[in-house]
Amino acid sequence: MSLILASKSTARRAVLAGAGVPFEAEASGVDEDAAKARLLAAGADPRAVAEALAEEKAVAVSRNRAELVLGADQTLELDGRLYDKAETIDEARDRLKALRGRPHRLHSAMVVAEGGAVVWRETVSATLTMRDFSDAFLEAYLAAEGEHALGSVGCYRLEGSGVQLFADIEGDYFTILGLPLMGLLDLLRRRGVLTP
Repeated sequence: MSLILASKSTARRAVLAGAGVPFEAEASGVDEDAAKARLLAAGADPRAVAEALAEEKAVAVSRNRAELVLGADQTLELDGRLYDKAETIDEARDRLKALRGRPHRLHSAMVVAEGGAVVWRETVSATLTMRDFSDAFLEAYLAAEGEHALGSVGCYRLEGSGVQLFADIEGDYFTILGLPLMGLLDLLRRRGVLTP
């Protein structure tokens, strides 16, 4: 049995590779913006949006395939509102100012599908509280991160200097990277992708 990651996400690929999971990556073809708009219009909360998008990605790639397909999505929730990735450094600055001194939640959803049907799912959330950093720190951070700040919904990479933005983190490191591993690794051992 083999695994396909229904994503071209650099972070998710790095997490799987770092854990020694053999996989191939394939873009899902899902129009995430249209799907989010549809889900939000139907009243879905940020956690439900992550779960639905992960499922759509996994099912889309797994149709007419024998391999297990992993779909994943992560959303950022602040005050019940879903935030998307910032498109410019100015947007990143505004996002970080909105998060400064406050807690937010990351919802990381994973779905594994086989032959177009869901066979496993898990969603794990983490709560991150940013410290009340100075404007000078913010400007230095954005100058150092540059375009990397636009690569995640929170405008930070916890595996880099973004860790300095935080006062407190409650949750699993891999959840924050967008791919909680423990349950997934257990499934992959049971399904023969990894050695038990």
